[in-house]
Amino acid sequence: MPTLYLCLLLAGLHTAAHCDHLPDHHNEHKDHEATAPEEHREKHISETMDYLKLVPSNDDFAFRLYNQITKAAPKKNIFFSPVCISTAFAMLAHGAKSATLTQILEGLSFNLTELQEKEIHDGFHSLIHMLNQPGRELQLDLGNALFLKEKLKILEKFLADIKTLYEAEAFTVNFKNTAEAQKQINDYVEKKTHGKIVELVKNLDPETAMILVSYIFFKGKWEKPFNPEFTTERDFFVDEDTTIKVPMMHRMGMFYLHFDEELSCTVVQLHYNGSAMAYFILPEKGKMKQVEDALWKETVTRWSNSLRRSSVNLYIPKFSVAGTYDLKSHLINMGVIDVFSDKADLSGITGKQELKVSRVVHKAVLNVDERGTEAAAATAIEIMPMSLPQVTEFNSPFLLLIFDGVTKSTLFVGKIYNPTEH
Repeated sequence: MPTLYLCLLLAGLHTAAHCDHLPDHHNEHKDHEATAPEEHREKHISETMDYLKLVPSNDDFAFRLYNQITKAAPKKNIFFSPVCISTAFAMLAHGAKSATLTQILEGLSFNLTELQEKEIHDGFHSLIHMLNQPGRELQLDLGNALFLKEKLKILEKFLADIKTLYEAEAFTVNFKNTAEAQKQINDYVEKKTHGKIVELVKNLDPETAMILVSYIFFKGKWEKPFNPEFTTERDFFVDEDTTIKVPMMHRMGMFYLHFDEELSCTVVQLHYNGSAMAYFILPEKGKMKQVEDALWKETVTRWSNSLRRSSVNLYIPKFSVAGTYDLKSHLINMGVIDVFSDKADLSGITGKQELKVSRVVHKAVLNVDERGTEAAAATAIEIMPMSLPQVTEFNSPFLLLIFDGVTKSTLFVGKIYNPTEH
């Protein structure tokens, strides 16, 4: 049976500051809707909000996958984009049938008694459209592409649907010439991720029938940047036996903060210009597993509702982290089984049961530094209370979540175990 590779990737450049709770964007399209004809207004609102139906399931998938990855590598840095992986598998599901289809969608945490397949695809179409909106203060690009074997007959309906619903591009590739095929795919990926993801595809099988690529590129500037002059070398306690020196960014100011007494962890919410925000979660000594076991959407919602504006003397490492994952075993553990076997039914792609998935590759890159807005925004005056600020220093392994406030999507999930480990 010919093979189909799923290559899922992400690139990110990041920077940070404080913020409000999850912003309310119900009026995001107010001006446009006011000028739309009355009979189209309700339909327009419904279509642009389709992505909200995905939020609970996408969050469940994000934290289920994190749980799988950290079990396999508990003392390693972790960083991945759940929304990128979900998008790719939802696109694949559009060509799946029978048990293969059910396993993929349920593996993505969708309850098929509550949400119809069409609603899922419409939701992803709406999500991609919203994330790729031009004119946002942060740079965020989510896209998909198919690289097809020469002479592989793809159903016109499948091609048309994924171009419409998932904004996917399609290219013909000679997989027999593995070197040239790898170059074509990797050049495309490198260009789309602004040079951040290189050599995604390696050791390509000449019998490959199709490669599906889903990418996300994110570049954000901190709403309140850190001053590089205040970055100094400080200790980071990886574990009881390992202490390293890291460049530690420093900023004193008003931040949204919460100490979770039940889980023994500190949560700091930082904001990017635009709609994205980051949660930095610092477990107390010996409490990382306790926090990881509780990392579900309900916990994050509770944190968000408990945040309070506080005066904080904040230290966060400046770091770069990259991760490459073969997700096949993790997805099998999550119930996505048949698509990797000869039982695979992807007949919605070619009209025949002739394809199966052999590999699922996800590569992620993250850079966190001081950079923020140029000029004026960096000189804003912040009024501080007279009391001494609380010192919060991320000097031991911590978790990182990055959200898009408009779509309520979990863009990235990570754990920084050792900031110096690339």
